[in-house]
Amino acid sequence: MSTEKKIQELVDNWAAAEVAGDADALAALAVDDFTVVGPVGFVLPKDQWLDRYRSGSLKTSKLSVEDLLVREYGDTVVAIGKHTQEMAYQGHPSQGEFRITHIAGRRGDDWLLVGQHLSQIRDPRAQQG
Repeated sequence: MSTEKKIQELVDNWAAAEVAGDADALAALAVDDFTVVGPVGFVLPKDQWLDRYRSGSLKTSKLSVEDLLVREYGDTVVAIGKHTQEMAYQGHPSQGEFRITHIAGRRGDDWLLVGQHLSQIRDPRAQQG
């Protein structure tokens, strides 16, 4: 299987685990020092990222990643795509479209998530005033 297909499978499995709220599956998809940078700049290490699912404070109802562009650099992959979500954190809805960067590292024949970074997609013309 090509690296692109393996990374697409990794991202698909991650998205499915997020929607299922399956912290154990998410833990298995990421290295121990995995870190996520959220869309408003917060940084979560793996345990804090998983605790949101374990506690039930984060509930994801829909999540998809499209247009994934995968670039391989030896044992590291950078994959950038369009992330669309519907979720709620502590009962507060959070939905929208984001640009997501997945960073993965090769572990034997497998790839694991090393980090993620999300940025909200906005029309830059709407920012001008």
